[in-house]
Order: sequence, then structure tokens, then C-alpha cells
Amino acid sequence: MQDPDRHAACAPQGGATTRDALLAALDALLDPARFQDYGPNGLQVEGRRQVRRLVSGVSASLALIEAAIAAGADAILVHHGLFWRGQRGTVTGWIKPRLQRLLVHDVNLYAYHLPLDAHAELGNNAQLGHRLGFVPPQGGWGRFGEQQLGFWGDCDATDAAQLAARAEATLGRAVICIPGDGRPIRRVAWCSGGAQGYFEAAIAAGADAFLTGEISEPQAHLARECGVAFLACGHHATERYGAPAVGAHVAGLLGIEHHFIDIDNPA
Repeated sequence: MQDPDRHAACAPQGGATTRDALLAALDALLDPARFQDYGPNGLQVEGRRQVRRLVSGVSASLALIEAAIAAGADAILVHHGLFWRGQRGTVTGWIKPRLQRLLVHDVNLYAYHLPLDAHAELGNNAQLGHRLGFVPPQGGWGRFGEQQLGFWGDCDATDAAQLAARAEATLGRAVICIPGDGRPIRRVAWCSGGAQGYFEAAIAAGADAFLTGEISEPQAHLARECGVAFLACGHHATERYGAPAVGAHVAGLLGIEHHFIDIDNPA
């Protein structure tokens, strides 16, 4: 899956800020204290104090870390960080080389999970909605679901098949589409990533179609029985837009360089 923004510089070159100033700018923008999340939001790994170049990406994989180091990053901003609820708390297996590379190269790692999904303008859901041509109702995107993470807006697709074709063209990957009852799609609801559990809340919010990253077995039955279309468009594919949007924004505020690096993922 290719993207014209891949490796693109998005901020003025030559400036510098500090690790703490970057954290303060991200926290002020994303307000992580509002959310009950699955892991820590903010600075997950402390690196050098001065930051000149910020790299953003979806997940703190070893491939992204290596690419960011090669690009001269002082800091990395991701949606999926290294630490999650339920981990054993040991630095063994897959986590060791990731941490080792960050620490050896003195690179800061910032991670924001639900706050990066929820931001009304720069978050994954808002950016995804704009990319797919959805239109916010007067007053801004509609919101639904737990912690108001789900979004809804207006759509002009003739049916679920047309919406799926649009999503495939925009996201560059195949879409699983359960078409519902074939109705026109006038109100579309969506929540990026693994939000298939929001489908019932989307139906209650009056959606004609619900779009997310993944599908589990029950959603196919619900779509057929309730008539509301369900589209699974890829976890990674639906969460590629928030981190670069936020990264470019804070880099512009602080006068540092920003680059987005997309590590493709078929999931």
C-alpha cells in the first residue's frame, strides 16, 4: 500500500525544541487524562533532551524504529506504543530489541492510543472521515459509543458496494463488506482499528453503514439481521492518518522537522 505522504517532510527545517516541550505540546493537544486507556499515553521511552527531527508512524515496531534511526530522528510519535495493560513487565523477547535500539540511539518514544483516535480534527477517525469523503453535520462530527470514540457523518454512497469501492481506492487494500439490506448510505458511522464491538452502538445511532478495521463472527449476523452494512477495512489501514497529522501539527508549532514513515501491514 503506497501513500504520497510516506517519508514526507512536513515542517520547517533547522529548528529545535526539547523533549519536555514536545511532550507538553502533545498532551495539550490530545488531552490524554480524559481517557481510560489500555496502556500509558505520553513519553514511553526517554531519549535525548534536544529534539530537532520527529518521525511519526502507526506502531512502534522494530522496522519503524530502525527506519526512524536511519532518518536521524530524535523522537518517534506512534499510535501503538510498547507498553500495554496485562504485560508481564519483563524486557524479554520482542520488546528487548525495540527498547535496546531506542536506548542505544537515545531516541524518545511518544505513544498516544485512544487520544489519537478521538481528536476531533487531527485524530485517526476525523482524518479517515475526511479521506473517505464523509461530511460532518452542522456543528461537527457526530459522536457515539464508549468514551465517544465513534464518529458519524453524512455520506452520498448509493449502497454499501459503492462505499466499499471508495474505501478500497482510498486505503489501497481489499475491504470485507457485509452489505446489509442494500439501502442507500446516507449516515455512515466509523471507528478506526479494532472497533467491531461498536457496531451495535452505530446501529443505535441511526447509521446505514458502519466502517472499522476488523470484523468478528457476530457482526456478519448483525448486519444481515439489522440491515446495516458492515465494512472491515484493515486495522493498520484505518489508523494511518492520525499520527502524521498530529506530528505535522506539533512540529509546525515548535519549528522542528517532521517525517511520516509508513511500515506497511496487511492486518
